[in-house]
Amino acid sequence: MRTVFLDFASLHPEDLNTQHLSAHLDSIEYWSHSTSDKIAARLAEAEVAVVNKIQLSRADLEQARRLKLICLAATGSDNVDLQAAQDLGIAVANIRDYCTPSVVQHVFTLILTLNQNLDAHRAQVRGGAWQNARDFCLLEPCFTELRDQTLGLIGLGALGSGVADVARAFGMRVVAARLPWRTTHVTRADGQDAQRLPLNELLPQADVVSLHCPLTDDTRRIIDAAALDLMQRHALLINTARGALIDSDALVHALQNGIIAGAGIDVLPEEPPVNGNPLLDYLGSAGQPENLIVTPHIAWSARESRQRALDQILSNIKAFAANENLNRLC
Repeated sequence: MRTVFLDFASLHPEDLNTQHLSAHLDSIEYWSHSTSDKIAARLAEAEVAVVNKIQLSRADLEQARRLKLICLAATGSDNVDLQAAQDLGIAVANIRDYCTPSVVQHVFTLILTLNQNLDAHRAQVRGGAWQNARDFCLLEPCFTELRDQTLGLIGLGALGSGVADVARAFGMRVVAARLPWRTTHVTRADGQDAQRLPLNELLPQADVVSLHCPLTDDTRRIIDAAALDLMQRHALLINTARGALIDSDALVHALQNGIIAGAGIDVLPEEPPVNGNPLLDYLGSAGQPENLIVTPHIAWSARESRQRALDQILSNIKAFAANENLNRLC
């Protein structure tokens, strides 16, 4: 099947092995980037489209008359009109559990950097405060142990469960949000499932809140001003999922006014943030505030994770060709 990858550069392919794709597909055409005005032409003869963050609208899909399969180079599917794909008989498959180790270690990088006040302590050394101290160590700002703290997870799929496992290794208690629109709940066979609480009960007791749910109409701005007001003043908020899960203006207000202690943010509602964002404004105007870390959507991106992404994409294409239902969304 003729395959096109519309935004191959998003996987930073320079350090990846693409030989399996080339060997097992009839043809594959790689485009580093595809602007909206190029999509129709590039999909005109394609039977399979691989996209990471490219937006595919109903109009795009209606013009792609030979298209049979869309392979997402990600788990999230909010960039594709799934209803249009289903109406037009186009299958859509995502990839799953390919970047859990990478995301988990980034989550704890953010948690530990904030909890240990690492930026403040590094600044003390750079500025000579330690060199000129009377004592052998500097104890301000102080930090706390994660042991016996409560981690609240919003989303307990593969990523949330991976974070939960490491949290338990630190001696943390793990609870997860019981979201009202979820009608099913799968208990983990290893006995490590977390206690489920309504969100308005989880937020007041969590020392750290970490987001791992998809972006849907139900979850958009799930962390707004009201949710932040429920959190403890020493609590940390971590988001490596989707930027629009959080009201950026409300989070800036919470950080400026001590409503929560800190936030580690890897995702923003618009990426790249060409039109700015209140969180970026806060970073720029407050002299590099130590209670906010923003990273450029890198939690998922360890080289091993990106290679697994390519390998799963090939598996999805091969499964579709064999009339198998692997990772299908529609």
